[in-house]
Amino acid sequence: MTERYVLDLREVDETQVALVGGKGAHLGGLSRIDGVRVPAGCCVTTAAFRRIMAQVPSIDDRLDQLARLEPDDRAAIGTLSAEIRRSIEGIAIPADLAAAITRALARHGAEAAYAVRSSATAEDLPTASFAGQQDTYLNVVGPAAVLEHVSRCWASLFTERAVTYRLRNGFDHRKVQMAVVVQQMVFPHASGILFTADPVTGNRRVATVDASFGLGEALVSGLVNPDVFRVRDGEVIARSIAAKQRAVQARPAGGTQDVTIDPQRQEQPALTDAQVVRLVQLGRRIEAHFGRPQDIEWCLVDDDFQVVQSRPITTLFPIPAAGDRENHVYLSVGHQQMMTDPMRPLGLSVWQLTAMAPMHEAGGRLFVDVTRALATPASRAGLLDMAGRSDPLTRDALETVLDRDDFLPALPDAGPGGPPAGGPPDPIETDPAIVTELIEHSEASVAALRRDIRTKTGPALFDFLLAAFDEHKRVLSDPRSMRAIMAGMEATWWLNDRLEEWLGEKNAADTLTLSAPDNVTSEMGLALLDVADVVRAHPEVVAFLRSVEDDGFLDELPKLAGGTEAREAIEAYLDRYGMRCVGEIDITRPRWSERPSTLVPLILDNVRNFEPGAAERRFEHGRQAARKKEQDVLERLRALPDGERKAAETKRMIDRVRTFIGYREYPKYAIISRYFVYKQALLAEAERLVRANVLPEAEDIFYLTFQELHDVARTNRVDEQLIRQRKEAFRSYRALTPPRVLTSDGEAVDGAYRRADVPAGALVGLPVSAGTVEGRARVILDLAQARLEPGDILVTAYTDPSWSPLFVAITGLVTEVGGLMTHGAVIAREYGLPAVVGVRQATRLIRDGQRIRVHGTDGYVELLS
Repeated sequence: MTERYVLDLREVDETQVALVGGKGAHLGGLSRIDGVRVPAGCCVTTAAFRRIMAQVPSIDDRLDQLARLEPDDRAAIGTLSAEIRRSIEGIAIPADLAAAITRALARHGAEAAYAVRSSATAEDLPTASFAGQQDTYLNVVGPAAVLEHVSRCWASLFTERAVTYRLRNGFDHRKVQMAVVVQQMVFPHASGILFTADPVTGNRRVATVDASFGLGEALVSGLVNPDVFRVRDGEVIARSIAAKQRAVQARPAGGTQDVTIDPQRQEQPALTDAQVVRLVQLGRRIEAHFGRPQDIEWCLVDDDFQVVQSRPITTLFPIPAAGDRENHVYLSVGHQQMMTDPMRPLGLSVWQLTAMAPMHEAGGRLFVDVTRALATPASRAGLLDMAGRSDPLTRDALETVLDRDDFLPALPDAGPGGPPAGGPPDPIETDPAIVTELIEHSEASVAALRRDIRTKTGPALFDFLLAAFDEHKRVLSDPRSMRAIMAGMEATWWLNDRLEEWLGEKNAADTLTLSAPDNVTSEMGLALLDVADVVRAHPEVVAFLRSVEDDGFLDELPKLAGGTEAREAIEAYLDRYGMRCVGEIDITRPRWSERPSTLVPLILDNVRNFEPGAAERRFEHGRQAARKKEQDVLERLRALPDGERKAAETKRMIDRVRTFIGYREYPKYAIISRYFVYKQALLAEAERLVRANVLPEAEDIFYLTFQELHDVARTNRVDEQLIRQRKEAFRSYRALTPPRVLTSDGEAVDGAYRRADVPAGALVGLPVSAGTVEGRARVILDLAQARLEPGDILVTAYTDPSWSPLFVAITGLVTEVGGLMTHGAVIAREYGLPAVVGVRQATRLIRDGQRIRVHGTDGYVELLS
């Protein structure tokens, strides 16, 4: 079959991305929508590009070199990409190909003016827009000039910015090809961009129109500030009219020029309100056709709108499917669980099946619908109080939504018959035996799970797991467990509130809870210090670990002097804690037992930074500090009016907090222990499916939900295209930042700190562990890349329990996500580390190596250098 080098735009639709690129496919689709005018033209297909590329000297070697470059190596990218562009532009277009392009131009007027526009096959896609990565040329006059600019468009696939974008986003240079769109030039009165959803807030009901005089190039290039209109429900709700001093217009002989706008016109609106509303109606039609919000480039010619481009807005956070048309408010689960990264489908579905509340997926993250809880006064107050104590940003975000009187219905409180939702549970006796019994019961449940799951396979495994998930929830919902957790939290709040009131001391509970018993997460960090003690005694083992690059190192250790002891110590640690990992709520994440090399840098840091016996000394130091603080507080209270009563009440609360606060960390440990058992069984089933030639790879199961995997085990059939689509979707979700609060309109609400007591230039956050510390900031986004020195302050996005081994080596903590009772905060207090969490964009605003001062009592961070 003869390859077609040129297609008329009317022959193209959005299914033909591989042939005409993303822009061409979208324009073809647009031209088929009733009422949408698209300038006439044609597409030079990717077949033509492939033919040209086949003639480029040494192109395969050059693409190999390009693929090996790091995205930050600007010099090498610049040199190599320029070589490739020159080579492409130096290839003469074959006569038959040039003739095909010229014939297409003749249908629209050979000597007319055209826009010649790149259209890459990885451009304007639902998950990656590639906006601005390749080139567009306006007002190109005559066939010879068009052919020249077609070559330039082919070459623009290898601009520095396009190459860097592909390297950063994992696109293979060979798999991206270039088509070229050639359209009749339009000479507009005004032009601009329409976003059919608010690109800042994400609100799908609010459209934004940017407009300026002349060609849109003035707006895109930043030559002018545009007029900005916001439209909701067919009405302009806000407008900002700019002084538009310049415009870009077409030159009569070809090309463009910027010109000065007549002073009398500069502050006139580029569009009337009626035109704006009409344009948004057109945009809604385009959005409905493509099935998602669009970024649309438009031109106004003789009071008629023409559309010259439409691409999906890829930065919007998706909205959970609600199944109705009512308003909803969703609370991020990831911000409560200290894991805001996307989860794979199996991880999402297992968490949903084992969670205590219904959860909704969007963008690879989970959300809880709190609409009903916000609708009644009593439940609203309970939710806001809990959110405010944990994370003031979440509370502020919820209050921002509640301030919109028309968004949520107001429902009356339920009648008598029980405590309001979110009310305190019944009190529990201050008895350490309760915690011991809860832990023993949980451990017995996990042991039974391990024993009973061993013989299960095929569909029977999934039936067993569904029953295990019910047991999982039953153990988690044990009323005594919930009361023990709340007892520790409420005692903490009581101590902080009363001791500030009575003694003027902030966050006194931070010191009173140092080295509290039964905290499995802080024990995990100290236990790795003990592992380092074993390793430190054997220099040959230390030297070997410094060169470890894969996970087979444990098998090599017995060959070294002291290696057997080191291996036993590491394996004992993995037996106790190997089910943990960064992002551990996602069952698909690799556990420490599966990837033990993750721990090697942490062990080596401990070997270098600590003396033998550090774990025991550290724990005892914390215990003594808490004891001394207790004595000091009680002595000062007794000196107050009514001091004996105050001291007695405080003593009861100190005993209570030290009995229960450590247990706060245990239920998460139990969940993750069970998850590792589930995962091992599911991976064994995946290996069976690989052997049966049902699955190409075992880890493909991560991209199926639990129910879908159950169906695969039952039918021995899998939809490989679905798995490919899920992998691509997961890749795109990694570029999204989940909001703390999300509405059904798509509005992402993150809240704000409303404080005036912070020094100018300081970064505001939530104080979660008292004290002030100054030191070097270590900005670490990947636990495996952590390299710490004594005195360092850890700055990161979030810390779940797997980060705890790092806490023994730092002097302070700053995170972007967190709350008063989240894991990082609890362990920071346990270790006596000044900590501020919920610092927005901390990992961007604080430079690695910068000196900072962390005010853990007052909740802010000063940048010192």
